[in-house]
Amino acid sequence: MRRSVFATRLAALRKRLEHLPVDFVWVIQPENRRYLSGFKAEDMQLTESSGSLLIGRQGAYLLTDSRYATEAQKEAHDFEVITLEKGLGESLPQVLVRLGARSVGFEEEYVTCALFRELSKRLRKLSPSIKLTRLKGVVEGMRQVKDREEIKAMEKSSNLMTEILQEIISSLEPGRTEKEIAWQIEGLAKEGGAESLAFPSIVASGPNSALPHALPTNRKIKVKEPITLDVGLKLDGYCCDMTRTIFLDGPGRKFKKIYRTVRRAQLVALEKIHPGANSNEPDAAAREVINEAGFGEFFGHALGHGVGLAPHEGPRLGPHNPVKLVQGMVVTDEPGIYIPGKGGVRLEEMLVIEKHGARILTKDTHFYDF
Repeated sequence: MRRSVFATRLAALRKRLEHLPVDFVWVIQPENRRYLSGFKAEDMQLTESSGSLLIGRQGAYLLTDSRYATEAQKEAHDFEVITLEKGLGESLPQVLVRLGARSVGFEEEYVTCALFRELSKRLRKLSPSIKLTRLKGVVEGMRQVKDREEIKAMEKSSNLMTEILQEIISSLEPGRTEKEIAWQIEGLAKEGGAESLAFPSIVASGPNSALPHALPTNRKIKVKEPITLDVGLKLDGYCCDMTRTIFLDGPGRKFKKIYRTVRRAQLVALEKIHPGANSNEPDAAAREVINEAGFGEFFGHALGHGVGLAPHEGPRLGPHNPVKLVQGMVVTDEPGIYIPGKGGVRLEEMLVIEKHGARILTKDTHFYDF
């Protein structure tokens, strides 16, 4: 019988465990949990977990409560499901004692201070005590390189989002509000079979397009102004992310230059995205184009980021903390120029790094050739 992808990922995590000063890893971050186990339930909020994983050198356990136990047993075949009758803070120490744990590594970025304090207090009182060790980026590092099935899932989500974006752009007309367009995007995503949006859609027109993460408003779109559509959905657990800036009846001279600069920066950066490159090199290439055009102060964010089970994950394509790009990474290429009070342009493609360079997954062709 073919080994499951989750068994393979568990084996890879255990290899990493050999170099860590812990005998168990406690995984609570939802995307990490799904990546390692196949358990699909989502947390309602940071303080309410649908489950967590305990992974040792031998055993693998999924801790949940009665609401999710049946789902966990159905989905997480490589894990023994432990149904907790009390809260995590009270139950986890009991489970750790039963498993003979002495040191546990936990995801420090996804455990609240309150839960950490409660667990630390309870674990110190045990005899012998159990040590908690902060871990950062252990599973996230594994997730940065996608396998063939993950890339197929992201191609599928990108194709659906491309179809939706094409329908949205064809329906744009003066007088429609940003909120109406955002609602239409969500409705089409659900009709198309998406699990959900990858993130709340950004529909930003006129001066609102100068806000990189603008919230849709009741503002009505107009001709000659930038209309930025930053959209994504989740299908089979995997996200896509793409952005187009549209002008009804074309842009004025100022925004024509801005658009032309952003598009050139995007294409120049694309050539720098390949195996062996440092992640800051594409950012530097795009930034040079924008600086030379006189808009450097209006490009404040990093060029791009990784995409996968989460819409934003590693690696980051920015000026700081560079890492080597490798085959199998899926990243965005999204330069932008934002003029406060006037408007902005952002163009974003999502792409997979292959042996000889980058292959674009977001296939919408709404680009202007000014």
